This record gives sequence, C-alpha cells and structure tokens, in this order.
Amino acid sequence: MRKVLIPTKLDKFAADLLTQKGYEVVLDPSKPLNEQAAAHPDAEVLIVRSEAVTPEIIDALPKLKLVVRAGAGYNTIDTKYARRKNIDVMNTPGANSNAVAEEVVALMLAVYRHVVPADISTRAGNWEKSKFMGHELTGKRIGIVGLGNIGKLLVKRLSGFENEIWGYDPMISAAVAESLGIQLHTIEEIFAGCDLVTLHIPENNDTRGMVNRALLTTMKPGAVLVNCARAGIINEDDLRAVKAEKQIFYCNDVYPKDSAGPKSIADVADVMLPHLGANTHEANFMAARRAAEQTIAYFEQGITNCVVNKALPDGLDAKYQQLAFVLTTIAARSLGADSPARIETSFYGKLGAFAEWMTPPIVAALTGGDLQDSIADAKKYFADHGVELINRPVDDEKKYGESMTIDFLAGSDCLRKASVRGTITENRLMLSRLNNYEGIYLDLVGNHIFVEYEDAPGVIAKIAGLLGEKNINIDDIRAPHALKGSRSMAVVKTNVEVPDALLIQIRDAVGASNAFQINYK
Repeated sequence: MRKVLIPTKLDKFAADLLTQKGYEVVLDPSKPLNEQAAAHPDAEVLIVRSEAVTPEIIDALPKLKLVVRAGAGYNTIDTKYARRKNIDVMNTPGANSNAVAEEVVALMLAVYRHVVPADISTRAGNWEKSKFMGHELTGKRIGIVGLGNIGKLLVKRLSGFENEIWGYDPMISAAVAESLGIQLHTIEEIFAGCDLVTLHIPENNDTRGMVNRALLTTMKPGAVLVNCARAGIINEDDLRAVKAEKQIFYCNDVYPKDSAGPKSIADVADVMLPHLGANTHEANFMAARRAAEQTIAYFEQGITNCVVNKALPDGLDAKYQQLAFVLTTIAARSLGADSPARIETSFYGKLGAFAEWMTPPIVAALTGGDLQDSIADAKKYFADHGVELINRPVDDEKKYGESMTIDFLAGSDCLRKASVRGTITENRLMLSRLNNYEGIYLDLVGNHIFVEYEDAPGVIAKIAGLLGEKNINIDDIRAPHALKGSRSMAVVKTNVEVPDALLIQIRDAVGASNAFQINYK
C-alpha cells in the first residue's frame, strides 16, 4: 500500500478518492512539513500547496517517488534536486486558473474604486466622497502578459467590460489570439500603451526582474500594474523608485515567502492580499481532485504529461543523453588542455528533434555537473563562458541512423579540432569515429586508454607489455589507422583504471602525440 502525505489544507476529496483506490493517506495541515516528513519517512507521494519542498524535506523521505503541487506554480519545490533523486514533480495546471482570473478583476475594481481605503474611512465615521473619486474599468485598454490558462480565462471574465485587450505570449499564434479577441503586442508596447497591465508568467531565469525601471517608466500616469503571478518578476526597487516619480498604481498578491511578518512591498502596493489567488473553495476542490486523479493515473497508467521536471521528453531514450555525455568527455580529452571556443553538433535520424535535450549532458561532461541540469542552465553556461554552440542541419540520406557527432573547436581561429561520432547498438553506447579514425565501434562502458602514435611495428606489443607488468588485463582493443597519413590509434579497454603515471610511461615509450583515458560505468 502506497503512503500519500498531504501536509496542507487541501479539500478532503483528494484523501477520500486516494483512500478508495487503496492508498494510505495522511492528511494533516496542522503540523509543519518537516515534522511530518520525519514522522512518515515511508511516504511515496507528497501533495502540497505552497509548502517549500527543499532538499532537506526530500532527503527525509527516502521512498519518495512523486511530488504533486496542487496548483500551477511550483517554484517552491526544488525540482532539480528532486530530479537528481529520480523523483517526478507534477503540477495541476488549470485547477486554480478561474480563481486567479477573478481575483485580478477584483483587484482592478478595488484599486479603481478605492474600495479598501474608502471602507476604512467610512468605518471611521468619515464621509469623503470627493476624496475617493474613481475610474471605470469599462472601455479601458488592458494588457495581459502571459496567455496561458489564467490569461485566456481573464479575457473571458473581462468581456462584459468592453475592453480592448492587448496580449503577449511567444507561444500563442496570431490566429488563436484573434479568435480570443486579443491584439498581440510586445511587452514594451503593452507597458507603454495600456491603462492596466496584469502579469501571468512564471518566474525563471528569463523572467526574474523582467519588470524593471525601463518598462515601468513608460507606463501612463494613473496606469495600474497587477501581479498575481510571482514576486520575483518585478524589480521591487525599480518599482519603488518609479512610483516616487510618477503616479502609477500597484496591486499585489505574491511574495518571496508565504508567511506572516512585515512585507517589503507594503510601502509600494496600493492593494495587497495574502496570496489569495487560488484561495477559493472551488479552486481548492478542483486542485484536490486533479492532484488525486493525476497521482492515480501516474501509478496505474504511467501518465506523466503533467510532470514538470522530466529528465527526458517523450520519445527520447535516456541512453542518448548518456552517449552525448561520454562522447563529449572523449572530445574534451582528445583536445587536451584547450577549452573549446565553439562546439558544433549533428544529430541524425529521430535525434534531430531532441537536439536541445543533449545540451545539459554536454555541459555536464565539461563541468563534472549533473546530467539533469536544465536546458536553460546549460545554455546560460555556454553564454557565460563565451562558448558558441551550433547545431548543424543534417543530411539523413547518409543513413547514419540515430547517431550524433560532436565537434570541439579551440583557439581564436578555431583551427584545433576534436571530433567524435557515436550511436547506440544493441543497447550499448558505441564510439564509431574519433577524429580521422573511422570504424572504431567501441563499447564505451568501462576503462579505456586512447593512444595516438606514428604507425610502426610493435607499438601494440609495447602497450600490452607495459600494462601486463602492472597486472592489468586487456579486455578489448581497437587499432584503427587514420583515413589519411601514417598515424594510428590504439584504443585499449582494461579491467581496471590505468594509473596516470603508467599512462605517461606508455605515451613516452611509443612516442605518442596524444594519450588519455576515460572511465565510464
């Protein structure tokens, strides 16, 4: 019986449905997550709302297989650490969308009609009608940044106000936007041209601090900015500075941390709520239902379409990422001490559709990092280190099947080059070419030394003799000749790792121009 831990105030529908399906469910919103994790280390599923799922929480649950965020945003969950522990993280997109869309309308009306300060004033016995002269929402131009579930629902909820809707989302087509009555514009055009702007985008490396002084200073006097997305999207200091310079209004429902205590945004926000976007009975029920149904489908049917930290997209065998990792290692060792200025890749057959997914293992091989770092992080690494990454178009008429070529080019003129090609044969990682040495067909798992030398009789015997003197057995050997010239290479698979000192001895004994070792288990 699988145990499900629900340490949050979630509609009991989830617990009831899971129990009916034979799960053992612990639903307890009264205790901190760390205490419950310590008390239930056998939990295989964790369902949370806004609770922080940290590496410490994950480590306290050694049997954990699945984390479900009953809601859309999952920035409170360390998805990378979960991936390293082979734990899937899933969200329930759309469950809270209507609640958030309605909250945005409520905030717009509240700030336009001074609902909060007028309530406080009237309760105090005042009668300040002239002070609270407001605006009508009808007929205003509204900009929606992010046209996912919430953004699209917001368009529907605003339909009765006869607004002109401007929108931005790089993933939506012009035809879809037109069908929804949305005019597509750039973010810059939206901030400069709209009366109200509302944010509905995730917080990540691309969006963090995106709303800054440059955008805010272009807003109309009296314009309204609504943030029910994520706190980090807005540069708070820039917002504070611009508000001091010009009259714009800010409505906020999101914070760096959901907890009691002073909020740094308090002096900037005209209306602020305690993260109430998804806090409706209806949204809570829908999130509970989705969380339970998706958990059941995950274990019973293997449905993973809502997993947000997939190591792989559907259709890509993990071994191809492993192949990219080990081929990159060979290319780097072959190149020697030089760092590549440019990396060129070619992915043949069905692998062409998954080219971006090979970027993380390439970076991992260069840095000793983790295979599961995100594509965005891998690209940022190359950008930060000035390495140009080029994925070349391929000619599948060459009939290379599902194979890949990775080329390293070094030096200011990129004249130093290391090139490798590999594939998977009978479920084994295979090296088919290294530089000018074709037809190697080497199983890459194990310990291998690569020795390049000027072809001469007796070289292989010398290498074998030196290995034998140290009681190192040869499990396999390849000795290809270069396509041009008189050079050869010995690729020797050994039963144990070859000490560095012995590798140097072998290099010197045969006059090798290059000698290196890889060890891949």
